[in-house]
Amino acid sequence: MLIDHFHNQNKTHKPYTEELRSVLNLKNTREAFDEITSWKGYEVTPLLSLEEIASKINVKKIYYKDESSRFGLGSFKALGGTYGVLKFLYDVLKKEIGSMVSLEDIRTGKYRKIVSKYTVATATDGNHGRSVAFGANLFGCKCQIYIHSEVSKGRQEAMERLNANVIRVNGNYDESVNICKSESNLNNWHIISDTSYPGYTKYPKDIMAGYNIMSEEISNQLEKKEIPSHIILQGGVGSFPAAICSYFWEKYHENNIKFVIVESEHAPCLIQSAKKGEMISINIQKETMMAGLSCGEPSLLGWKILEKGADDFVTISDRSIPTMMRLLSNHKPSIEAGESSVAGLAALIDITENDEIAKKIGINSESVILLFGTEGATDPEIYHSIIQAG
Repeated sequence: MLIDHFHNQNKTHKPYTEELRSVLNLKNTREAFDEITSWKGYEVTPLLSLEEIASKINVKKIYYKDESSRFGLGSFKALGGTYGVLKFLYDVLKKEIGSMVSLEDIRTGKYRKIVSKYTVATATDGNHGRSVAFGANLFGCKCQIYIHSEVSKGRQEAMERLNANVIRVNGNYDESVNICKSESNLNNWHIISDTSYPGYTKYPKDIMAGYNIMSEEISNQLEKKEIPSHIILQGGVGSFPAAICSYFWEKYHENNIKFVIVESEHAPCLIQSAKKGEMISINIQKETMMAGLSCGEPSLLGWKILEKGADDFVTISDRSIPTMMRLLSNHKPSIEAGESSVAGLAALIDITENDEIAKKIGINSESVILLFGTEGATDPEIYHSIIQAG
């Protein structure tokens, strides 16, 4: 169910600016792409066409970028957190042993003994922490993860299997972020977070560049005539939607793509920031089943892009999420889509059922929609219980 909609009055239709290029740009994406595509296990994830659903809701096309298989971690986050760990290790090794260090040297284990004395840390709802743990395990450093009270046992165990030390804290995601910061300061651990804030922006930029591997793949997968008219993006802290927005805004400015941000009604920090005209935080009172979207504080860098780049913000309830998961599970071929993965599809269907809002957003029978299936069954037990309940 569509709960709220806000059209962004601060949206600019100008080309991607130099100011925003200092946050994220196509060059950053190319550097990340060249590195990440060299990793063992890298494969392009599929861009699926949801033709039957498009026909039913009367839009021209729906493309769905399926991240359920990414590096065996089941989420697009594998691209960002792992790359962030690598770039951190590159920086500290350059300081310690000189400019001869290369990313390839770290990747192939040349400095594993030195790397082993460093600890990376992050707070997570599951997927980002798993990515950071994967990177730490891959490159040889230690890993400390903080999760909040509502993160599932299955997601905790997935990180522990990657040799991360996982600490569960009372409170919500934002509380786990605060504890991670204070504990990292005390122990000289190094935060690798996709949430940026004053004084912490370097590695969130790298992580966002890693996310845009998806954008680069999509650009290669689409023919020019099929450039989307609308891209619907899960909100969270804003780093993921801002990364995708920046890429398509810079590369396809003349296409005037509309960017729609979807959030849970229980964690509407981006839509509230858009309404207020400035970045604000909200106190989460109830956890959404879309765990990856349960974020109350926007990312500083993410908001800088979304403030000027996002056209519309919507919030949705949890009510239709199980139905959307089962809809994709029954698709031919079957699509494994976790709770957060179907937020874009749920929002799209809600929008098309509301003629007034659909008209404001500009979604009609000629629209080509791009959705991101951000995760698969990242907690198989929860996933299968939802699918089988139908």
